[in-house]
Amino acid sequence: MRVLNLGSMNVDYVYSVPHIIIPGETLATGGRNTFAGGKGLNQSIAMAKAGLPVYHAGITGNGGEMLVETLQQNHVDTSLIQTYDGPVGHTVIQVDKNGQNCILLFGGGNQCLTKEFIDETLSQFGSEDVLVLQNEVNLMPYIIDSAAEKGLKIVLNPSPFREEILQWNLKHIGVFFINEIEGAQIAGTQAPEEILKWFAAEYPDAVVVLTLGSEGSQCLAQGKVYTQKIYPAKAVDTTAAGDTFSGFFLAQWLAGKTIPECLDLAARASSITVSREGAAGSIPTIDEVLKSQQN
Repeated sequence: MRVLNLGSMNVDYVYSVPHIIIPGETLATGGRNTFAGGKGLNQSIAMAKAGLPVYHAGITGNGGEMLVETLQQNHVDTSLIQTYDGPVGHTVIQVDKNGQNCILLFGGGNQCLTKEFIDETLSQFGSEDVLVLQNEVNLMPYIIDSAAEKGLKIVLNPSPFREEILQWNLKHIGVFFINEIEGAQIAGTQAPEEILKWFAAEYPDAVVVLTLGSEGSQCLAQGKVYTQKIYPAKAVDTTAAGDTFSGFFLAQWLAGKTIPECLDLAARASSITVSREGAAGSIPTIDEVLKSQQN
């Protein structure tokens, strides 16, 4: 089994601020750092650090060399990445004194996928393999339908949410990773139990992992709901916490671990991530996470 992540790669420009800026406000920052990021890249690195064989596919632009190098340094196969003569995908991120963030996203090369590129990429994988997706690249409906035709197991993190997601053929999705905001937008209800009830009715065969911030997470699998609390940590930067959680959960799940085991290890991994600056660089290794179980 191999994991193909057809996903985004962004240069993250991270600004330290006393609070998230409000409309009309001019605010001096406490500093700026540049990191490799993007939901796709972060999840690829999380899955690789958790022990999965990961192939990352996508398109990057001018200034994206650091993104490819970061993936390679973290043992992700980058042979399926292409470049184009245009701006690299990037984000402008504010991180406040409590570690909370807000993110402005520019797609760049992530929005330049073609059907030919998708067909060529998927042709190298088959029914024993897993496709991981986030909503930061274009042609998502085509990717989902094409992957389903080939029999790949499809994992989706529908972030950032857009109304068009509701028109996609989501019955092809085997695993959903959603936070409480995306869950409410998709299901049309706020309460976590109602969100999971909606997914159980619409997609009864799917595993649904719902992250709830400081309230932990819940997972719906085969009609049963599992609950996981967070592991407290001093938050420095929460940017890649969700991507870390999904990457480690998926690695454990594909290895045949139980849902409680998957949730526990993912929670431990994300608690380490939020205690560090940056996105990809903040993601722990599986050895670090396993060591935290002993403390």
